[in-house]
Amino acid sequence: MNEQYLSKRLKAVVSYIPKGAIVADIGSDHAYLPCYAYNNGLIKGAVAGEVNEGPYLSAKKQVEKLGMNDAISVRKGSGLAVIAPKEVNVITVAGMGGGLIRDILEEGKEKLEGVERLVLQPNVAADKIRIWLHKNNWLLISEEILEEDGKIYEVLAAERGNDKSLYQNDKLAAFLLGPYLMKEKNAVFQKKWSHELEKRRKIIKQLESASNNEEKVERKKLILQEIKRIEEGLS
Repeated sequence: MNEQYLSKRLKAVVSYIPKGAIVADIGSDHAYLPCYAYNNGLIKGAVAGEVNEGPYLSAKKQVEKLGMNDAISVRKGSGLAVIAPKEVNVITVAGMGGGLIRDILEEGKEKLEGVERLVLQPNVAADKIRIWLHKNNWLLISEEILEEDGKIYEVLAAERGNDKSLYQNDKLAAFLLGPYLMKEKNAVFQKKWSHELEKRRKIIKQLESASNNEEKVERKKLILQEIKRIEEGLS
């Protein structure tokens, strides 16, 4: 993977960036995503944010090698601390857990001024992002699920707004499985949730053999609710 050839999951992320955008790519690693997007004339410019020294230096070296210093600013910092309000109009965050992506958005709320679209690619726990988006008046406009190198990823795109009808039938199912992905039910979706269903059934068996307390009763109740939603989503 480099500035000319992105992984399948990062290509999916790029596909949701509006043409001509100014992007903040948070957790940019080697800055391949913004370099690829700029190199292909898809964006006007970008900020590549990286909290760790090694990837930060790699990103700087990559941007310098390509002569893109005027278009892509590589910055070291945590989450959205690397940007100012109204500096960018699209934010991408890829390759992290859903809980971490949610926390980055929550902690950097004041930096979202002027941002028109979020493109988020969680490795796990996409439901935590969907819940955050819904609570903070970001409308989920599209979702994609894909498999690459034996791993399954989801890509979520959101814009400002709140369409309550998106979750009105069953919030738990929509948050967990994804309202658009539930409708499409492609082969990757079926594979992921068949596996997740079996995992939850095993947890229930373990809980049933353990002594009960209030915490375990509540956990069992939630997992049984999830099992029901997954079964319905797969049917």
